[in-house]
Amino acid sequence: MTTTTTGSGGVDQELVRAAARVARTRCRGDNHTMAAAGRADDGRIVTAVNAYHFTGGPCAELVLIGAAAAQGVRWLVTVVAVGDRDRGVVPPCGRCRQVLLDYFPDLEVIVGTGDGIRAVPVAELLPESYVWADHQPGTGTDPDSR
Repeated sequence: MTTTTTGSGGVDQELVRAAARVARTRCRGDNHTMAAAGRADDGRIVTAVNAYHFTGGPCAELVLIGAAAAQGVRWLVTVVAVGDRDRGVVPPCGRCRQVLLDYFPDLEVIVGTGDGIRAVPVAELLPESYVWADHQPGTGTDPDSR
């Protein structure tokens, strides 16, 4: 399978289109307003939507992590979130940035607006952050330990 991810700023347009398609077709009403798509290390694309609730329902990126795990994906390499009503690419909130960094330290996240979208390392979205894996015995960010 050929992907369009180029790393270090390159944008996986197929992933953006997948998230936009889910936002357009599955996000209706107030309960689901965001869609996310993730590229697995084996090339598969996984999609998800948020689950709004006044008590603080999960964002689309967090639902994506669970959906990916349920489909047997162990590692995501790129993610993007797209808003409903043609809002385009929406950057992850602070909580999602931290969770994405903890789960996938080498992840690239597509951010920006309009023609200015780009892929950036998740660590750049949360500078000087606490990295959970760095503080756990026997774990780390080495890809061989995945």
